Amino acid sequence: MNYKIAIIGLGYVGLPLAVEFAKKYKVIGLDINKDRVDALNLGHDSTLEVSDENLKAVLNKNIKIGLELSSDPNSISNCNVYIVTVPTPVDKNNRPILTPLLKSSETIGRLLKKDDIVIYESTVYPGVTEEECVPVLEKESGLKFNVDFYCGYSPERINPGDKNHTVANILKVTSGSTLEIGRKVNELYASIITAGTHLAPTIKVAEAAKVIENAQRDINIAFVNELAKIFNKLNIDTHSVLEAASTKWNFLPFKPGLVGGHCIGVDPFYLAQKAQEVGYHPEIILAGRRLNDSMGEYVATEVLKLMVKNNITIKNAKVLMLGITFKENCPDIRNTKAIDVYKALKDFNMDVDIYDPWANNDEINREYSISKIDELNGTYDGIVHVVAHTEFLEIDLSKYKSENAIVYDVKGSLNQDIVDKRL
Repeated sequence: MNYKIAIIGLGYVGLPLAVEFAKKYKVIGLDINKDRVDALNLGHDSTLEVSDENLKAVLNKNIKIGLELSSDPNSISNCNVYIVTVPTPVDKNNRPILTPLLKSSETIGRLLKKDDIVIYESTVYPGVTEEECVPVLEKESGLKFNVDFYCGYSPERINPGDKNHTVANILKVTSGSTLEIGRKVNELYASIITAGTHLAPTIKVAEAAKVIENAQRDINIAFVNELAKIFNKLNIDTHSVLEAASTKWNFLPFKPGLVGGHCIGVDPFYLAQKAQEVGYHPEIILAGRRLNDSMGEYVATEVLKLMVKNNITIKNAKVLMLGITFKENCPDIRNTKAIDVYKALKDFNMDVDIYDPWANNDEINREYSISKIDELNGTYDGIVHVVAHTEFLEIDLSKYKSENAIVYDVKGSLNQDIVDKRL
């Protein structure tokens, strides 16, 4: 089949996928954010998931293959494969927000033609593709599912900031709404995924597989975060315990920390929502979420205790936070749990500066109504290493410590000679 592919949503999932497909097929990337599209057309990805060199190499390569980028929905009207990679966040009550997914389905539905295939990559709970998205596609197109058009689901496995596990070398789960379409979807992805593919028997199986991947990781991190709280009371260094336990061949080497971002900190709520809809109240999944969501305030309280022990006056104490993004070596600040540390420290009436060379100050201000500092100056009563950016390992923190100052290492990656305590 002569595929002409539309990628809807050009974030940290959609853009790398579009670039990879554009090496073999004609691809049109669509995003409603015109500023994002304009920047990409100039050859720069602000998420840093795709290098300028790789992006420019596929932009408008030739008429048969290559990448076009647009914010105009009509630009994808002649495509026959539509791949949806839009965000699936939660609201303030941790309930799934399917609006971007359903709006994308409306756009595609108005353009849908006979024999077209719509593939969803966005993380959802089992049943969303066929029970929520398909009715929208049918309504907008006037076509019948599995007669006139077909669907697939192939969950994204992008790890932001990871330059080793990129799209092509992460094994891809695929699925289709019929056996034949499943094989076609699998063959399409297999043509660009060097790591291989796994064809799931149904769309719901593929949806469920994705949502439990991150729920499992969330629970494992919650376990070691709970261990950190226990060992802290026992005056035992958690990282030393984990290092010793990791010598056993089947011990899973998870580390304590803040759990934010769009995947691990969100996806478990999607599974919990579906479980509750069918009459089951999930206990372990939600307990893990509650524990991980408590870690920002816990870190701030531990910093407070250390400062009190060092006879530092808490009110108006100057504190430096190293990092505000949701993970290391990544510019994304959305759903970062570093902000929980910041807010808790401010609640203790501390004067907090944020330093993060990866984060964009305009985005920080727009998202959280605060600003970061552009360079380090002066001294601080407390330094909190929140995000393990590579640059932070090169800073001589002793230059920025006032008398009796404390250093708290959330990530456990700093030189321990200068650290008073780590999570």
